[in-house]
Amino acid sequence: MRPRCASRDRFDWRGGSIGSCLRAATAHLGERGVANARLDAEVLLAHVLSVDRFRLCLDSARPLADRLLERFAGLVDRRSKREPLQKILGRQEFFSREFSVDASVLVPRPETEILVEEAVRLAASIESPRIVDVGAGSGAVAITLALELPQARVVATELSPAAIAVGRANAARLAVADRVEFRRGDLLAPYAGQRFDLVVSNPPYVPSADIESLEPEVRDHEPRLALDGGIDGHDLHRRLASAVTEALEPQGAAVVEIGYGQQPTVAEIFGRAGFVVCAVRRDLAGIERVLTLRRGGLRSG
Repeated sequence: MRPRCASRDRFDWRGGSIGSCLRAATAHLGERGVANARLDAEVLLAHVLSVDRFRLCLDSARPLADRLLERFAGLVDRRSKREPLQKILGRQEFFSREFSVDASVLVPRPETEILVEEAVRLAASIESPRIVDVGAGSGAVAITLALELPQARVVATELSPAAIAVGRANAARLAVADRVEFRRGDLLAPYAGQRFDLVVSNPPYVPSADIESLEPEVRDHEPRLALDGGIDGHDLHRRLASAVTEALEPQGAAVVEIGYGQQPTVAEIFGRAGFVVCAVRRDLAGIERVLTLRRGGLRSG
């Protein structure tokens, strides 16, 4: 019996080969509006079988045991409800390393790699840089900075206890638990009185009213705490600008991720706190994505 889409709500997994299961799953996911339906189906089946996607092509005629098909069907059903593929698999690649993710953390985006690249560039000329990641989530940024900058001392703050647990687990798995410290608290409050060479942050910057228009994968499955930037999307930028003023060394810099079209407003917000934009990094779509800010009169090296 060939697998089929029994209904829009349930993928019928009974019987079939690798090839026929992939075709049925692709059709089912496509009907539910999943982009890259074939790719996602292949990734999910490869995960179930613990093989790479190339092996699926070689073994397309191979019949699958019901227990494997049932597990595959369960994952396809989750993806058809627009749960992100990364949350289903429990992992996401960032800076060529694998990080665990779950419902408590934002899936690390490729755009945020630009934030890390800029921080690494700035820290490279500092003998023992002190870096704080504000709003660490999965810990991808803080951990990557520790791995890319062995001479650095990296600390991180996060409001969510569940996210901190994910960050600490990632740090342990990537062997930097002794070099990345996570503390729970608002913005830089957990390190009040301490000063840093770099403050890095990917704060929530989506205007509250825009959240409902986001893709279901983001709107329904990413933590609202990591998305909602308030009425105009700049609540955290304003609070961060104030906090950074007290936390940076005189020659230090803040590296901040922003959303589409936000550069002028974020520059103005930080400008009122005495900072100037000294570098702007764009993502692959040409969007101004990362700002480097220093106290007025200073420029990046």
